[in-house]
Amino acid sequence: MANLDKYREYHRLDDDEEDSMPAGEDDMLVHVPEGLKDSWHHITNLDNFFTRIYHFHQKNGFSCMMLSEFFELVQFLFVVIFTTFLFTCVDYDVLFANTFVNHTHFGSIERNKVTLPDAILPQDQCYQRIQKNGWIIFQLVMAAIFWLYRLVKVICNMLNYWEIRTFYIKALKIPTVELCNFTWQEVQQRLISIQREHQMCVHKKELTELDIYHRILRFKNYMVAMVNKSLLPIRFHLPGWGEVIFLTQGLKYNFELILFWGPGSLFQNKWNLHPKYKRAGNRLELAQHLSRTICLIGLANLLLSPLILIWQILYAFFSYAEIIKREPGSLGARRWSLFGRLYLRHFNELEHELQMRLNRGYKPASKYMNSFISPLLTVVAKNIAFFSGSVLAVLITLAVYDEDVLTVQHILTAITILGIVVTISRSFIPDEHMVWNPEQLLQCVLAHIHYMPDHWKGNANASETRNELAELFQYKAVFILEELLSPVITPLILIFCLRHKSLEIIDFFRNFSVEVVGVGDICSFAQLDVRKHGNPQWFSEGQTEASIYQQAENGKTELSLMHFAITNPQWQPPQESSIFIGHLKEKVQQDATNAPSAQLILSETPLAASLLSNASSAAPDDLLSSVLVHPILTASGLPSRDRHFVQPTSTATVAASILASFSTSQIPSRTQSHAAYSNRCPENVAYRSERTILEDRLAGPKSLFSYDPNTSVSSSDTRFQNASHSALLSEYANTEMSLHAIYMHEKHQQQSQLPRAVGMWQCPSALREHHVQPGASFSADQPPESLSGPSQLPLGGWAESEEEQTQSARKSSIPR
Repeated sequence: MANLDKYREYHRLDDDEEDSMPAGEDDMLVHVPEGLKDSWHHITNLDNFFTRIYHFHQKNGFSCMMLSEFFELVQFLFVVIFTTFLFTCVDYDVLFANTFVNHTHFGSIERNKVTLPDAILPQDQCYQRIQKNGWIIFQLVMAAIFWLYRLVKVICNMLNYWEIRTFYIKALKIPTVELCNFTWQEVQQRLISIQREHQMCVHKKELTELDIYHRILRFKNYMVAMVNKSLLPIRFHLPGWGEVIFLTQGLKYNFELILFWGPGSLFQNKWNLHPKYKRAGNRLELAQHLSRTICLIGLANLLLSPLILIWQILYAFFSYAEIIKREPGSLGARRWSLFGRLYLRHFNELEHELQMRLNRGYKPASKYMNSFISPLLTVVAKNIAFFSGSVLAVLITLAVYDEDVLTVQHILTAITILGIVVTISRSFIPDEHMVWNPEQLLQCVLAHIHYMPDHWKGNANASETRNELAELFQYKAVFILEELLSPVITPLILIFCLRHKSLEIIDFFRNFSVEVVGVGDICSFAQLDVRKHGNPQWFSEGQTEASIYQQAENGKTELSLMHFAITNPQWQPPQESSIFIGHLKEKVQQDATNAPSAQLILSETPLAASLLSNASSAAPDDLLSSVLVHPILTASGLPSRDRHFVQPTSTATVAASILASFSTSQIPSRTQSHAAYSNRCPENVAYRSERTILEDRLAGPKSLFSYDPNTSVSSSDTRFQNASHSALLSEYANTEMSLHAIYMHEKHQQQSQLPRAVGMWQCPSALREHHVQPGASFSADQPPESLSGPSQLPLGGWAESEEEQTQSARKSSIPR
C-alpha cells in the first residue's frame, strides 16, 4: 500500500475555531460562580456529562434511577445475608425429619408435626457457627467491602444525577413528569441549541450530533471496531467442537479495564490516549508493558475467581430457579449474544437504537432458528413426552383423588421433574402447521440486523448457516452457562491468549485513533469517513483511498454512515459523506427507473391494504413485507391485479422503487461534479423517508424538532400527540434503514467478484505490523507481509439472478 507508512502515524484533525483540550482536567462539573450559578458555561468532562444526560433520559429520570440503585444494594445485601442464614442457621436434620423433635415442653403432647421455627437454630448458636468458620468470615468481609464501595458509588451517582435533573429542568426546560414524552433526538436538539447560549463546550462554538455521539460512545466505538477487525473477542479451537467465540460480561469488563480506564490503561483520561501510544518508535516496549498489565489483571482475576464464582452461582440460582420451575421452556428461548451485539452494532449507534433494531429482528430470527428440525430428535422427543406425560398424569390424578398422596416422600419432586421433562421434550417437537421457508426468513432477519455473510445466500437451509447465526443469537441456557463459567475461563483467556495480542492492540490504537480538536481522541472509524475507511465493493469505488488494512470489514463504514444520517435527519454531513450519500441516492434512482412504481408494488402484495387505507403502526412492517414478497410473486409468473403478466423483479429494484418514492427532492445529474453537488445539497441528503411525507399529514408545517429556549413546554395533550408522532416517524426511519440495508447488500453481492468464503468468522488480514527493516520498500500494489494475509470477506445479502428489464411504469409516491 502506497499510503500505508503515512497511515501508521497518529493523526490530528485541526479546526480553526477550536483550541486543544486541556490536559489533566477533573471528572467534575465546573460552573461560573454566584450570578451564573444555574448556568453551564464550562463543563470539563463532557463525556461523563453527555453520558449522564443520555442515561437520565433512557432510565426515566432521577426517581427511577435512584430507586433502582437502592434496590440493587438491598438485593446484594439480601443474597449475602440469606445465603449465610441458610448455611449456618438452619438445622437440616430437623427440617428433613431425620431427628425427632420433642414438643412436650410446649404443653401439646399431640403435636408431632415439625414447624419451621423448629429447624431454625437459636441466635447464639448461629453466631458461634459463623465464628468457627473462617471461610464464611472471609467472604462476609469481602462482601461488606464491596457493598460499602457500591454504597459510596450510589451516593456519588445521586449527587451527579441531581445535577443532571437540575440541568433538564432549568436549561433544557423539560420537567421530570414530561420526560417520558421526549425522544432522545428531541433532547439532543435542545442540547445543541443550549450550546449556543451556555457554551457548555468552550472549545467549539457549536455542537453537532456527531460530537455528542462521539463523547457518549468513545470507548464503545473502539470495541465495535476491534470486533470488526477480528482483534476481539478471542477465538480458540476446541477438539471435537470446532471454533469457539467466548465473550461474557466479566471478560468484556476486563477488556475495558485494561484498555480504557483501569490502572495502566492506554488512555490517560477519559478523552486522550497517552502520548507514548501515538508514536510508532517504541511499539515493542509498549507491547511488553501491556502484556505485563494483562498478566497482572489475569492473576488478580484468578485469585478472586472463587469469590466471583460463588456469587455468580448464587445470583443465577436466585434469579432463574423460580422461572425455570414455572416455565422450563424459558431456557430454550434465545437472546442476542454479547458478541452478536458488538458484531451487529453500527459505529455511532446508541444503546437504545441498537436494542430497538435487534428487538425487531428477534421474531424472524427465532422463526428461522426454530425452522431447523431433526427428524430423529423429533421421534425421540415425542416418545419421551408420551412416557413422561403418562406417569405425570397418573400422579396428578392420584393427588386430586386423595391429597395424602402428596405426603409421600419425593412425590412433589417427581411431579416437578416430570413436568420439566415434558416441557423440554415438547420444545423439540415442531409445529405441524409450520411452513419451511428459510430463505425468506433469513431475508427478514437481514432487514433488521443489517449484517450478514455473503455465503449465506442459497445456504439458508444449511446447518453451518444456522450454527453461525447461533453464535450471534444464542440460547438463554448457553448464556447462563457461559456467565457461570466466566470466573474460571476469563483469567485463562487473559493470561494465555490476550497477552499474545498486545502488539496488535498497540498498533490498532495508534493506526485507528485520531484527535479531533474539541472532542479528543476517538476511533477513526467513528468519523464515518468513506474516503479513509470505505470499501470499493460497498458503493465507495472512486471515493475511497483506503487500503485493505484501513477498510472496515463487511461494509460497516457505509452502513453506519447511512444509519447515522437517517437516525439524525438534521445532521449536516461533511463533504465526503455527502458525496457518498448522493452517489448512493443516484444509484437508487437509476434502479428505480427500471422497477414498478411503489404504489403498484404495494398494491400487488397482500399486506398492502392496511398501508393504503391508513397510516397504522403496522405500515412500516408492511413496507418491508412488500419488498420481500413482490419478487417472489413476480417470479411465480402469476398475473397481476390488472391481469397483465409482470416480468420478474429483484429485491434490489423493488427496494430502490420504495426508497425513490421517499425522496421529495430532485437528484442532480451524474455529470455534475461532487463539489457542485455538495454545494447544492448542504443539508443531509439522505432520504427524508416517510417522515417527510407524514410530517405534513400529522404534524403540520411546524417541525417536530424546532425548539425555542425561551418557550416553556407545551400542554400535555400536545406533548402526547408529538410523542406519538415521533414514535411513528422513528418506525419509518427504521424501515428506511432496513430498505437501505437490503438494497446495499443486494448490490454489493452483484458487484462482488470475490470467491465465497468457506466459513463466517474468518479473520481478516493480521493487524500486527512487522517491524520494517531499514531500506525496505513496498510498491503500491504489493502490501507488506504483515498486511497481505487473507481478509475476511465483506458481508453481503443474496446474489441475484440477472435482472430482466421491466416495462416502464409510471412513478408515483406512496399514497398520503
